[in-house]
Amino acid sequence: MPWPRRAALALAGLLLPAMLSAQPGRVGTGKIAEVYKQYCASCHGDQMQGASAPSMLDDIWLNGGDDDSLARSIRNGFPERGMPAWGALIPEKEIRAMVIYMREMRARHDSGQLKFAEPKDSVVAPSLLHAYQVNPWLDGVNEPWSMAFLPDGGALVTEKRGRLLRVGADRKVAGRVEGLPEIDNDGQAGLFDVLLHPRYAENGWVYLAFSDLKRNKDNQKVSITRVIRGRLKGLQFVDQETIFAAKIEHYRKEGGVHFGGRLAFDREGYLFFTIGDRGAMADAQNITRPNGKVHRVHDDGRIPADNPFVAEPGAVPSIWSFGHRNPQGLAFHPETGQLFDSEHGPRGGDELNLVRRGDNYGWPVISYGMNYDGSTLTPLTAKEGMEQPVVYWVPSIAVCGINFYSGSEFPRWRNNLFIASLAAQELRRLEIVDGKVAYQEIIFKNLGRIRHVITGPDGALYVLLQSRIVRVSAAPDKVASHSGPVPSTKG
Repeated sequence: MPWPRRAALALAGLLLPAMLSAQPGRVGTGKIAEVYKQYCASCHGDQMQGASAPSMLDDIWLNGGDDDSLARSIRNGFPERGMPAWGALIPEKEIRAMVIYMREMRARHDSGQLKFAEPKDSVVAPSLLHAYQVNPWLDGVNEPWSMAFLPDGGALVTEKRGRLLRVGADRKVAGRVEGLPEIDNDGQAGLFDVLLHPRYAENGWVYLAFSDLKRNKDNQKVSITRVIRGRLKGLQFVDQETIFAAKIEHYRKEGGVHFGGRLAFDREGYLFFTIGDRGAMADAQNITRPNGKVHRVHDDGRIPADNPFVAEPGAVPSIWSFGHRNPQGLAFHPETGQLFDSEHGPRGGDELNLVRRGDNYGWPVISYGMNYDGSTLTPLTAKEGMEQPVVYWVPSIAVCGINFYSGSEFPRWRNNLFIASLAAQELRRLEIVDGKVAYQEIIFKNLGRIRHVITGPDGALYVLLQSRIVRVSAAPDKVASHSGPVPSTKG
């Protein structure tokens, strides 16, 4: 294995901490852990803490710490220093998994050394640019997935298990909105995004994405993400229209995984939405299927004439980009108009992507992750004709909803991207400059799984936790201080 420099070098300012949070339950497990134990643990320690060879947890490397350098060190070794070349014993595809495993173990080590803000209700907490406080906004919800504020001061809240709630300006649930189609809520299926039309005050249109439950020709229950719109009449969802529904042959077994389900309008009034690969990885590369894609339509579902695959025989004409795994975040930069998506990787390799017309984002041909059982998914992290992520996370933080902050409550956060994470239970702030992530910070951690973060009309941030929605508001700047930012990294 690669030989880190001695810890003493860290005292000379050479230590570059990779303050990443590990995904519970998968780090240090599976097939690649057995490979490490067989070939590497006797020298580097069972937890990479060091033995006859130095620790690999200080993230300082003699011959480069990027993924390619680590893979090369494993493959070729350093016989002159007593480290064998493992390329003859460890297949090339497993070398990639070994690099991911090393990242996981390093992140787990870091997570035990660092402290992050875990703000209590109404208690001021620090961050790098703003002090803030977290207060309850709505309790008693069950897995809230999305929220849209109404002009009357109330809001609509979707729950993953299929309920659409109307919340009054008094922050009390007025009731469940009735009249929705049948929703598959098994596994990762459910009711997903809710979004108001940009001219909602004029037309009253409310958009929903959900897992559409149907039966195929064999009378089996199947589902895929569907998009509809309708209007509110009290607690009824009326005037319903289908914006997108796949062909029945594209539907897959009910429940299961990877539905996508995010919605976003651009400046010109086009509606974009995401559909995950539904566990059929190859479908993400197949433009005759809607799975694993970002789609673009007019607000009424019509296909724009300039969509990239409109003229391709057999292609799904709404496709805007392809090669996506499970994009559960979608947002436009308020100044540049660029579209970004966040998507779940497998074990490792969560991504933030700059989504462009007709581009291929590589899944499953390229990935920075591996299979959940610790085996290699693909040895490739790049390929000609396939786009690289803006940033990726190894280990996975289980990215979900994203939001560019556009309020006035936190002026130094304006246009920063906020990312919700499920497994890592983190709210992250990213500074994006020229389409690249220049800086990351964990605002808080361990308040529960986070499915979305939204800028409210009052300029506060609203964060959707597992069983409640909280409001993040500004506190006096004199309290602001450094709280453990996360350096931008691709490792």
